[in-house]
Amino acid sequence: MSKKYTITTPIYYVNSVPHIGTALTTLAADVTSRYQKIRGRDVFFLTGTDENGLKVKEAAEKAGKSPMDFVDEISSKFKEIWPGLYIEFDDFIRTTEPRHREAVQAFFSILQEKGHIYSGSYEGWYDVSSETFFKESDLVDGLSPDGNEVRWVKEDNYFFRMSAFQEPLLAHIEANPNFILPESRKNEVLSFIKQGLRDVCISRANPGWGIPVPGDDSQVVYVWFDALINYVAATGWPNPGWESRWPAEVQWMGKDILTRFHATLWPAMLMGVELPLPEALVGHAWLMSGTEKISKSKGNVVAPLDVATSLATRAGCTPEVAIDAVRYYMASVMPMDTDATYTHDEFDRLYNTDLANDLGNALNRSLAMSHKFVDGVIPGGVVETDAAQAIDDAKAKFDKAMVTFRVDHAADAALSVVRFLNKYIDTRAPWALAKNSDPALHAVLRSMLLCLRTAEGLIRPIMPKTADAIAAQLGLPSLTIWDAIGSEESLPAGVKVSLPQPIFPRLDLTKKQEPKKMDTPKPQPAPTPAPAPEVPTEITIDDFAKVKLKVGRVLEAEPLEGSDKLMKLQVVIGEEKRQIVAGIRKNYTAEDLIGRQVIVCVNLKPAKLRGTESQGMLLAATDTDGGAILLQPDREAPEGTGVR
Repeated sequence: MSKKYTITTPIYYVNSVPHIGTALTTLAADVTSRYQKIRGRDVFFLTGTDENGLKVKEAAEKAGKSPMDFVDEISSKFKEIWPGLYIEFDDFIRTTEPRHREAVQAFFSILQEKGHIYSGSYEGWYDVSSETFFKESDLVDGLSPDGNEVRWVKEDNYFFRMSAFQEPLLAHIEANPNFILPESRKNEVLSFIKQGLRDVCISRANPGWGIPVPGDDSQVVYVWFDALINYVAATGWPNPGWESRWPAEVQWMGKDILTRFHATLWPAMLMGVELPLPEALVGHAWLMSGTEKISKSKGNVVAPLDVATSLATRAGCTPEVAIDAVRYYMASVMPMDTDATYTHDEFDRLYNTDLANDLGNALNRSLAMSHKFVDGVIPGGVVETDAAQAIDDAKAKFDKAMVTFRVDHAADAALSVVRFLNKYIDTRAPWALAKNSDPALHAVLRSMLLCLRTAEGLIRPIMPKTADAIAAQLGLPSLTIWDAIGSEESLPAGVKVSLPQPIFPRLDLTKKQEPKKMDTPKPQPAPTPAPAPEVPTEITIDDFAKVKLKVGRVLEAEPLEGSDKLMKLQVVIGEEKRQIVAGIRKNYTAEDLIGRQVIVCVNLKPAKLRGTESQGMLLAATDTDGGAILLQPDREAPEGTGVR
C-alpha cells in the first residue's frame, strides 16, 4: 500500500465557531494540500474538533445544553465553514467518535505496559480555559501565562514519564533540521526542553465527560493527551493499514500549542509507543487585531466569510472571487516568525494593489491586446528569453517556498510573474510593435499569455476559483499538473481567448473627510437672492432618439502625449473598435480603465483633440472638483448593447 502525503491541522476546541485566526491554520494546510496534489501526490488532509475536557463540559452547562448536544452543534459549524472557504479536507475527526476513543485507550495501555505511565498525586494550578497545568513559578499576577484564571487542583492521577524523553527529543531535533519550523520556533522549543522536562499529569478525576482511563473509570484521560492522539486515530491505528497515512509529512498549528504540546509531549508519546514521528511541525505566529490575539473572549473576532461578503458588496466582484481574495490575504500575510496585524484597511489595500492592479490589470491588458493585434487568437512562435526566465524563476521560488511551508513566500512567487508581466508590457509596448509591423509582435503576445497561464497555475493552490476564471478567459482547461506550468505545451496556438472580463473590480478607497470644527458663526447680512435658474428647453422623445448610446469595453488606454488631461482609448462596441479621446486623466489611470465597460455616444461627429481623432464620447458625471465619474452598467452587459 503506497504512502499518502498526510497533512494535519490541530483539532479545534468546540467552545466557539471558527474565526480568521483558526482559518489561517486551516488555509495553510489547504494550500499545502492543493500544491501537493498538483505535484501529483496522493494527499490525506485531516482536520477536526476537540470535544472532550472540562472546559467543554462547563461551556455546555453554561449554554443550558448537554455536552453531546453542545459539541454536535459547534462541530457542525466547523464542517460548514471550511467548505465555504474552499477548504477541501479528506477527513474530519471528532474526539467523541468511537475510533478516537479506541485509539486513545490503546495508546494509554501500550505506554502503561512499557512502563512509561505511573500513578501518583498531583497538586498545582490548572487553567481550565487552556486545559493546562502550571507551576507556581509559571503564574503571572496570579493568572496563567495566557492571562486566564487558574484553580488549585489536588488529585490522585496518572503521570507520563516525559522526563525520560528529553535527550531522545534533543537528538531527534538535532538530526532533523526541518522537524520544527520556522527556525525561530525551533529555538524556542530547544530552550524549553533544555530547561528540563518534567513528568506530566495525564488524567483527571472523571467529571462525567471524557475518555475513561483503561481499567479505571474514576479517571478520564487528560484532554491534551487525548486530543493529540487524533492524528493517529484518523489513520486507523491501532488497526492494520495505518501505515499508509502515518507519519504525517506536515502538521500545521499556531505557535501557542507548539512548544509545550506538539513539539515535546506529542513526539515523546510517539517515541513511547514506538510510532514514527511526523516529518515537520510548523508553528506559525498569530494574526492580531491591534495588539491582541484574535479570540472570541476578547470580542475582536473577524469572521472570514463576513469579510468576503463585504468585499463582494463593496467591490462588485463575484462571491467566489471575494472568498479567493480572503484566501489570498491570509496566505500572503501568513505570519511565521513574528505576529501580523489584521485591519480592514490593510485587507482592502492588498486587494487593490495585488489583485485589482497587478493580477487584474495584467489579465485585462493581455487579453485586450490579443484581440486588438491578433484577432483574439493565441499566436504561435517562441516565448522571449526574459519572459521564459521570469516564468522559470517564479516557479522555482514557489517550489522552494513550499519545501519549508512558507505559504507567504509562495503567494509572493505566484504574483512575481504577474508583476513581471505588467513591466514587460510597458517595456515591449505591443502597440508600438503593431504600429511598426514589427515581426516580434507575435512572440511578445505569446510571452504575455504564457505569463498569464503560468500565474493561473501558481495561484491555483491559493485562489482556485480565480485560477479557473483565468483559464476560462484564456479558452483553456484548468492547469493542474505541476510540470505543465510554464511549458509551451500549456499554451496551444490557435485557441481563441475571450474578451477581458474584469475579475477584480477596484475598491474605492477614498475616505470621507471628517467635518471641520467650525467656530460659532457670526450674524451675516441676508444674501442677495440668486436669479431663478433658466428653464432648459424641453425636447421630445424623437429628439432624444437621435442620440445613439451603446455599451463598450476599453481594450487599451494610454495618456495622450502632450496633454495632462486626456486619455486615448481603444474601445470595442459590438463588432466595431473605436478610438476615443476623453478628458478623464485626472480621475483615472490606464490601469483603471482597461477591461472596464463604458457608455459611448456612437453617433457623435468625429473630432480631433490635440491632433488625435476621437470617434465618440464617453458618458460621465462630474464630481465636486469638476472631474469625471464614468458611467457604466450596474452589471456586465454584452458589448454593443443599446442604451435607452
